[in-house]
Amino acid sequence: MNTSLSPTVPLGSPLYEQVKQAVLAALAQGEWKQGDAIPPEKHLAERFGVSIGTLRKAIDELAAENILVRHQGRGTYVAVHTRNHHFFKFFRIVGQDGSKSYPTTELLRFRRVKASAVAREKLELPAGAHVFEFLNVLSLNGDVVMADEVCLPESRFPGLTEAHLRERTSTLYALYQDLFGVNVIATDERLRTCLAERTQARCLGVAEGSALLEIRRIAFSYNRQPVEWRVSRVNTERYEYLGQEPWEAGT
Repeated sequence: MNTSLSPTVPLGSPLYEQVKQAVLAALAQGEWKQGDAIPPEKHLAERFGVSIGTLRKAIDELAAENILVRHQGRGTYVAVHTRNHHFFKFFRIVGQDGSKSYPTTELLRFRRVKASAVAREKLELPAGAHVFEFLNVLSLNGDVVMADEVCLPESRFPGLTEAHLRERTSTLYALYQDLFGVNVIATDERLRTCLAERTQARCLGVAEGSALLEIRRIAFSYNRQPVEWRVSRVNTERYEYLGQEPWEAGT
């Protein structure tokens, strides 16, 4: 596979940014998997027709974003995200004292359906595409806190079953990575308030019409490919949403 430098960045962007996007495109196409070593810098510089310095600047940015990992004397590898780092990077519900903990999850519904207009828009799917939809309820410290409605494109998760979700031993994003080679590296989240509808009220054990926090998330893999559309409703009576932590600024 020979990924060119046809830019997906604005005209006039630095050359290293075009190299970075070309590497991301190769990752998105599956040329290198999680844990794989990428080719030596000299080979990549020749492939893209750039200097070693330009290539290194692109690789440095990808390493800073935890997409690639440098190992001294061994080379550069595609990052495999560990459970703690990956989970708490994207799970932002904490106790009101700031305490973090892993939730327990209960799967309430799983089905394969034609994608709705909203799902097609968020996941950039063609008309007639199918998706997997499922509903999870998450509890923290014995408190039912969140109801997650998740939508995944069948094209990216072929063969996903209810058993995969029920029997998983780690996080959803670890499941995506381990079984389907889909690595979530970024999310776009939008927050608003909402009133609990009947299903949400029943899931969360609150009165219908109660105020909830609603989180709308698109999860992206390499090259900003959308791979998950999720709507979460959170009971914030004892828990809250933690935004960017101080030491994350600038990352």
